[in-house]
Amino acid sequence: MIVVTAPTGNIGGRVVQELLDAGAAVRVVVRDPARLAPGVDERVEVVRGSHADPAVVAAAFAGADAVFWLVPANPRAETVDVAYSGFAGPAIEAFTAQGVGRVVGVSALGRGTPVAGHAGHVTATLAMDDLIAATGVPYRALTMPSFMDNTRRQVGAIMAQGVLYGPSSPDLPTPAVATRDVAAVAARLLRDDTWTGFAEVPVLGPADLTYDQMAAIISEVLGRPVRYQQVPGEAYKANLMKAGMSEPMAQSMLDMALAKDHGLDKGCYPYTGIQHADHVPPVVHTGTRAGPPRLTARTGRRRRVGTADLAWERR
Repeated sequence: MIVVTAPTGNIGGRVVQELLDAGAAVRVVVRDPARLAPGVDERVEVVRGSHADPAVVAAAFAGADAVFWLVPANPRAETVDVAYSGFAGPAIEAFTAQGVGRVVGVSALGRGTPVAGHAGHVTATLAMDDLIAATGVPYRALTMPSFMDNTRRQVGAIMAQGVLYGPSSPDLPTPAVATRDVAAVAARLLRDDTWTGFAEVPVLGPADLTYDQMAAIISEVLGRPVRYQQVPGEAYKANLMKAGMSEPMAQSMLDMALAKDHGLDKGCYPYTGIQHADHVPPVVHTGTRAGPPRLTARTGRRRRVGTADLAWERR
């Protein structure tokens, strides 16, 4: 039995589908089963509630061979540590109490870089990873750069103003990844019962791009001019708070963005952490990169996408 948390999100929903397509037995933890993809509730076991609830995770993790772990966004949290380690506390206890076989979680790049200790959301995520690994449960932390899919949040500004906004430097090449590829890697690891220990598995897209290059690709796809505009840090934070984010979480987002500008996402080597991993998986690239061959989650040419997708891909 494989348990999936956050099964209605961009990553969790795809993990569920990947597992069902592979014939796996799936149990989901969900507040509102009506939000599951059509037909999914008929094919999975449902444990209703929050995966921050001790009683819910005790029931959901009982007899689990594997758990997919993802902390949902909490933009109004009182601190970023409460949002991550605080939320995860009951599940971390349940991993051992319920004898979970292995855990695959969504994490972030940056461990070992000079800025990892003051990188907002990433710092908190890595601290949560350490707590999970310290239990002794076999754990693979999928370490991510920024998500390509996040560009969709700016469809309105892109279409109305021809502008892609962000706090990052316009000319700094950075990695990115699509959530569909994260899900594919997660599903493979969840079904694989041969690994033990703790290791990070960086999952990267096929190319590092600057934000200016991203805007140029969007321009090519749309057939209209689109440019990138860097937003000053304090204005970026103020906009997040105006949208309803708490001050500590907005500051954490700004800290993460500043850290990415100073090399946070360049720390992409597998990390064996608190306990030795019997075998450390390679970096997972989701396309073709220059250099030696690497394990890939998905092959083939990068595809041209439609206006509705606005991903950073072209032929």
